[in-house]
Amino acid sequence: MKKIALSLAALVATSAVAGTITLYQDKDTGAIYTKPGPNRVSLGEFISKDEVYKTTQEIQENMKKEIKATTVFSKVPKLKINGLHYLGYHYTDYDDEARDDRSAFETRRNYFQVQAFWDKHDYVRLTLDTRQLNNGDWITRLKYAYIYLDNILPYTGVEFGQVHRAWIDYEEHHGWLYRSISETFVETHNAARVIDSASLGANFVTKTNYFTSQIALVNNGGYHSIKRGTGQSIDWRFTYEAFGTGRKHVHATSDEWLNFSFYGRYLTGTDNGYGKDTMTGFHAAYNNPMFLIAGHWMKDDNDGGPHDGKGWSVNGELRPVPKWSILARYDHWKVTPTSNLDYTKKNLIAGVAYTYNKNVKFIANVDKYTDNQPDVNNDKMEYLLTAEVKW
Repeated sequence: MKKIALSLAALVATSAVAGTITLYQDKDTGAIYTKPGPNRVSLGEFISKDEVYKTTQEIQENMKKEIKATTVFSKVPKLKINGLHYLGYHYTDYDDEARDDRSAFETRRNYFQVQAFWDKHDYVRLTLDTRQLNNGDWITRLKYAYIYLDNILPYTGVEFGQVHRAWIDYEEHHGWLYRSISETFVETHNAARVIDSASLGANFVTKTNYFTSQIALVNNGGYHSIKRGTGQSIDWRFTYEAFGTGRKHVHATSDEWLNFSFYGRYLTGTDNGYGKDTMTGFHAAYNNPMFLIAGHWMKDDNDGGPHDGKGWSVNGELRPVPKWSILARYDHWKVTPTSNLDYTKKNLIAGVAYTYNKNVKFIANVDKYTDNQPDVNNDKMEYLLTAEVKW
């Protein structure tokens, strides 16, 4: 029976470009024919002439488009190209009346990424970004440039080049999902500001269902900093994936996860004049399609340097109806800089997000920042409207 069905399907497909199909059936045997004959009755036209003509025209038009398309040559069998843009409006209301408020449209990030795969799992990645200088000029900046080799150790691959640092990228996919309006707690100037998301070095990535980790040896200053000294940073993240999602690419609106992480950094030798820069942190996150809640505690010992401090952060997201989300976050960071002048940063974010389609999300939020530095007033209220665009 399958052979008969396949034969008929092939017959229909072949005849679609030739004209109308009229089928005939033998009254006694039930056999199907394409021509009339004795003891045969017509079963009718199975594909109309109009439909055949329409289909033929569509095929011809598509062939013309393919012929006119630009040919892309590569020495690898597969190229993956995508982009990510944070476009928005930003109004800053300073508490200090001596400072001028600021109103501006902006592009906060413009990532362009190419991955070249020579097999299913191994590839090279290049990610570029744009940045506006103080004189107004725009420049292109390198964010990531590394080769990834899978399974060089059991369940473990390695990034080599300008790579991810061990913590921030993981939090952006499992804890704080709104990088377009604020960096994570450990990176933002409104809180800890102790580490960047990328640096030059090697990053070993391990993934199993219930345990994931990253161990990296990188330049401590990150990709924004000029390397000075002989010291290197050992970064780490060890995560227990309680629901077995460690090897899965999770989606916040459809997946459930619970994870507990221990992360940090240890500086070996000296870098930029500092011989100590030890970061340790603990993080937990729970997500289901209705809501997300996450938080962590972290401290950094920079031996009197600008990274000295400790603090905590908590954030959540509620998804009451499809496509809509309510989000909030609070950061609390106690700073101990070189001057031995202690002060505390407090940062509160609240907003609402609307998913327009799979490529575009709109976010409106406020960000209230305060600190208690004596003789300095950095307090401000920020209002942001953001379009997060992926393609």
